[in-house]
Amino acid sequence: MKHVYKIKGMSCMGCKNNAETALKGVEYVQTVTIDLQNGTAEIEMSSHIPLNKFQEAFSKAGLHFTIELPDSDNEIKCCQHCETPKKNKNKTGIYYCPMHCEGKKTYTEPIDCPVCGMDLIPQEPDDDEEQKTYKDLVRKMIVASVFSLPVFLIAMSDMILGNTLTGLMDHQGWNWVQFVLTIPVVFYAGWMFFVRAWKSVVTRNLNMFTLIGIGTGVAFLFSIAGLFFPDIFPQEFKTESGTVHLYFEAVAVILTLVLLGQLLEARAHSQTNGAIKELLKLAPSEAVLVENGEDKVISIDDINAGDLLRVKPGDKIPVDGKITSGQSSVDESMISGEPVPVDKKKNDSVIAGTINGTGSFVMIAEKVGADTLLSQIIQMVKDASSSKAPIQKFADKVAKYFVPIVVTVSIITFLVWAFVSGSLVYGFVNAIAVLIIACPCAMGLATPMSVMVGVGRGAQSGVLIRNAEALEMMNKINVLIIDKTGTITEGRPSVERVYAYADNKTDALLKIISSLNRHSEHPLAQSVVKYAGDKGIVLSEVKGFEAVAGQGVTGVVEGKKAALGNLKLMEKVNAVIPDDISAMVVSEQKLGKTVSYISVDSKVAGFVAISDAIKKSSKLAVSELIENGVEVIMLTGDNGDTAKAVADELNLTSFEAECLPQDKLNIIKELQAKGKIVAMAGDGINDSPALAQADVGIAMGTGTDVAIESSAITLVKGDLQGIVKARKLSHAVMKNIKQNLFFAFIYNILGVPIAAGVLYPFFGILLSPMIAAVAMSFSSVSVITNSLRLRKTDLN
Repeated sequence: MKHVYKIKGMSCMGCKNNAETALKGVEYVQTVTIDLQNGTAEIEMSSHIPLNKFQEAFSKAGLHFTIELPDSDNEIKCCQHCETPKKNKNKTGIYYCPMHCEGKKTYTEPIDCPVCGMDLIPQEPDDDEEQKTYKDLVRKMIVASVFSLPVFLIAMSDMILGNTLTGLMDHQGWNWVQFVLTIPVVFYAGWMFFVRAWKSVVTRNLNMFTLIGIGTGVAFLFSIAGLFFPDIFPQEFKTESGTVHLYFEAVAVILTLVLLGQLLEARAHSQTNGAIKELLKLAPSEAVLVENGEDKVISIDDINAGDLLRVKPGDKIPVDGKITSGQSSVDESMISGEPVPVDKKKNDSVIAGTINGTGSFVMIAEKVGADTLLSQIIQMVKDASSSKAPIQKFADKVAKYFVPIVVTVSIITFLVWAFVSGSLVYGFVNAIAVLIIACPCAMGLATPMSVMVGVGRGAQSGVLIRNAEALEMMNKINVLIIDKTGTITEGRPSVERVYAYADNKTDALLKIISSLNRHSEHPLAQSVVKYAGDKGIVLSEVKGFEAVAGQGVTGVVEGKKAALGNLKLMEKVNAVIPDDISAMVVSEQKLGKTVSYISVDSKVAGFVAISDAIKKSSKLAVSELIENGVEVIMLTGDNGDTAKAVADELNLTSFEAECLPQDKLNIIKELQAKGKIVAMAGDGINDSPALAQADVGIAMGTGTDVAIESSAITLVKGDLQGIVKARKLSHAVMKNIKQNLFFAFIYNILGVPIAAGVLYPFFGILLSPMIAAVAMSFSSVSVITNSLRLRKTDLN
């Protein structure tokens, strides 16, 4: 395959030769032809190559060229032979903060967010960059875990193992071991948190990283001072063995827990890119161009509006356009969500990414590239995901007030004790004690423990949850948008009724139509055959079978001329439709069913009604949600009659029919603008923009990968009852998190004034580091024990 690219930055033959050499070194590249005057490169390759691979080749060769990347701001010379400044980026792409701290502001480099300190993420899918970031976090997590676990066990050995370890080495020796083991955790695995803490102080955007950085930093420095200079500490700050009580285990454990949270965030924020990648897979990479009466395989990028393209059976339609010759049935479920293929003939429109059936046709390309409906859906998913407002974490809100309060109390403590005692050491030690007791060990556990246990409990019930934000928002939703096909209904056509007219027998008619349909590839035909098989009908031989495009099928079964199809087919075989049969068919059609007439020897013998059955659990789930104050709205791409029939069955007062992907997206935006918190449940590609826009996207596990990637919650069984379970789980988890945060802060709130020495004038009590350690441990135990209660949450 060949592709033509634009290269910016070349202005001499030296540039041209260097660019050719660099591009030829990329794997799968066969030939490279560069036109210096036009600034283009024609590259022939044996397999598709991502654009960033070529950019990397230029970077490795030390060339400052850009390939199809017009949005660069940095002016530099392309090489030593050139005089004209050229544009370049050290790292191409557009990045934004996943927490949207600065609204829609973007950056050209993957730096940390200047407000919250989170890693910026790319708007465009970049497998290499995502994998690099994720693998880096995994490596740090492994290092942190390997070194933190022994530090924790050593520190807790007296409570866990008794005095076993002191028999091998004295306390001071084990303190040195803890110090050595903590160094990789602080200076490798957790160093980025100290960088973020510093940035938060400089920018005055205090957050969770400020609290973590100050708490662990002070605890680490205090522990080093206690290890190297134990004699400067008063006796109140020493253990029975004479050593200063150290906090290396608190430092290591807190940093490891925060790192675990970052690792989970990295996985959660990749869902948007995952959805976009799945959507990109829908478009074929090649198409068949009809030129001068001959077929020629070309790249999808080389298609121009007005080109004639041949679409063969089973192929994906390459671009939007109209059929000029031929006919077929096309699976458009990715757009409409409806499982029944649409018959297409000359002058009918076809859509990129939809799948052709058994026929072949020639189409004229009308919309290509970014103008196709598939490209627009991809863009809608990007826009919806990047505009979604983040949830401000409770811990960050508290940190904005807690950090300055603790630091102020610590400074006051130092000044007062230094003045009262006349000793700077006493003032320093008590000030440090204030910062240490404020170290958020239990707070680091509060949310992750509840989420971890809650997510596990949900998985047991078939509710897969990506992150804590989804759990929190699920508890707050007041509007639920649901798709029809595959969400409320089974998502596949099935025979609902075979009606035998006059003296005809139902089983006899079923045998005739299923025998006919055995020779048809149409999905509706297959549903009839399956229905007959379930009833044990033995099929007969068919002679003279014929599929009449857009009408139905005919043939001779057991010596009788049979026909199954629409009104036009009945006219073709000269079968007159009685008025009462016609009235019954119209009635069935108003209920949204697909109806085909049956004729035997040119006489109408009955009809077969095919529909997408409502799941048994849908009505119960919708009823329970409405009772709990959730407004349920159905949005479907199906016709109005079908939508009304389903809405009436479920007692829904609100529904919209014939909705395109952008319609669903806009309706959700309108509801959010009114202050509604919206959840969206769907299973199709056409639902992906709405799923990304909703406050909580809920995908049916039986649906498409795109829908699942665009969602925050996946229901494994594809059952609306799972939404009820998700709400109950959300309520339980959020209640549990609030309880955990209470346990985490109550010890800090009580411990800080005691550490400051407010009880000393009355009772002569200073907060011993041993007591502080026990308080820290007890708060952590309280959080863990409380979180584990979620395992017994009743979701039924």
